[in-house]
Amino acid sequence: MIFATLEHILTHLSFSIVSIVIAIHLMILSVHEIIGLRHSSEKGMLATFFSLTGLLVIRWISSRHFPLSNLYESLIFLSWSFSIIHMVSKLWNHKNDLSTITAPSAIFTQGFATSGLSSKMDQSTILVPALQSQWLMMHVSMMLLSYAALLCGSLLSVAFLVITFRKNIDIFFRSKNLLILIKSFFFRKIEYLNEKRSVIKSTSFLSFPNYYKYQLIQRLDYWSYRVISLGFTFLTIGILSGAVWANEAWGSYWNWDPKETWAFITWTIFAIYSHTRTNQSLHGTNSALVASIGFLIIWICYFGINLLGIGLHSYGSFT
Repeated sequence: MIFATLEHILTHLSFSIVSIVIAIHLMILSVHEIIGLRHSSEKGMLATFFSLTGLLVIRWISSRHFPLSNLYESLIFLSWSFSIIHMVSKLWNHKNDLSTITAPSAIFTQGFATSGLSSKMDQSTILVPALQSQWLMMHVSMMLLSYAALLCGSLLSVAFLVITFRKNIDIFFRSKNLLILIKSFFFRKIEYLNEKRSVIKSTSFLSFPNYYKYQLIQRLDYWSYRVISLGFTFLTIGILSGAVWANEAWGSYWNWDPKETWAFITWTIFAIYSHTRTNQSLHGTNSALVASIGFLIIWICYFGINLLGIGLHSYGSFT
């Protein structure tokens, strides 16, 4: 009874804190002058991290097994993974470009776990025989950490594509305006000097794009690659440990189960992404497109298979 009450308190506390963090982020985006809000946001994510950590530890003690036995527990762990990625990225980069990705991701996963699932799914149950193994902690934790990192990196790639697309549209329209100025230059020789100044001004604008937007695009590309590389490493470890566990539980390293098949597809997509990063001509938009496809594949692997509730991994389904 005490453990259930503590779980209930920590669940609502972490959800409330991360909601406040998102509100603070929105205020920071609209009012850059309020510097104190940024520090409050970081403290809020730290409090969210400790609340989710306490929730997982209490559930571990009460259930006497690592809390990754069903979809509810995996969603809470995924939300915790987003918060820990936020904390690690804060140590690496004082600007913390991932903060606008990790906080909404954490509230989305936790909100779905607490309100989108049935009330019976948050109840701890006895592990099925296939999950009664020491490989549970290794395999499932690595897979969920990889999902969190790959989702964050893919969202950064999506943001990279959106900003690049808008910049190209701006350049396109300004190029059309420049062409109009050039035509008017030839038809209005009397105003030659004025038109020449306009052309030079427009040309210099195109030659030297907004520095801050360029800097943001470079940071998005940089952090997307770093976070996806980390997630790809976790995914590889998770698949390999899962193969060893499958051999112990089912007598075969690979069974082409729907979950295994889509995990292999996910690994292939991000292996292609890693290959594009080794080729200088494929950097930027091409690699970001591959990462955006990977974003959809991850959700199919994680949620799509659970919706069907088929295969050897059916214990992670919605039913």
